[in-house]
Amino acid sequence: MAVQQNKKSPSKRGMHNAHNALPKPGIATEPTTGEVHLRHHISPNGYYRGRQVIQPKAEE
Repeated sequence: MAVQQNKKSPSKRGMHNAHNALPKPGIATEPTTGEVHLRHHISPNGYYRGRQVIQPKAEE
């Protein structure tokens, strides 16, 4: 079993973990309505890539 010989300093530990940050989510803007939504998801109004794919629920 491998055992470290010397303690890794906080600076080196930070350098080692620098690539572990979570990326920002991909955000797209709908060309017809201008709404912002996650990429590959429909917008809240039911639009996807400029077409309305579902009818939004009627708000009361």
